[in-house]
Amino acid sequence: MAEVTQKEARAVLKYARTSPTKARQVINLIRGKDVGVALALLQGLNKRAARIVEKLLKSAIANAEQKDLDVDNLYIKEIRAEDGPILKRYMPRAYGRATMIKRRFSHIYITLAERE
Repeated sequence: MAEVTQKEARAVLKYARTSPTKARQVINLIRGKDVGVALALLQGLNKRAARIVEKLLKSAIANAEQKDLDVDNLYIKEIRAEDGPILKRYMPRAYGRATMIKRRFSHIYITLAERE
């Protein structure tokens, strides 16, 4: 992980109840955008992962306010979703067989920075 400088704010969400693939669909839409534009995009998006990422983005903005950064001048410098643990469950199927169900978790990281 990269070091956070004075002009950056971070937020981390561990064990998000969504798969990393579904989270990345949402994350790829807002990468590199200004925070105002990103919030507007997330609010208009009809996906469960969008609510999770929106809450995390608001947390990062609040962290930036605590560091006395200019909120109107922030953009998403880095955002990524990594694999978390996998819950493994079994579901009974026909002929006495069983199928594994994998419930995936993800860790989401976001870094905001001020534009020069």
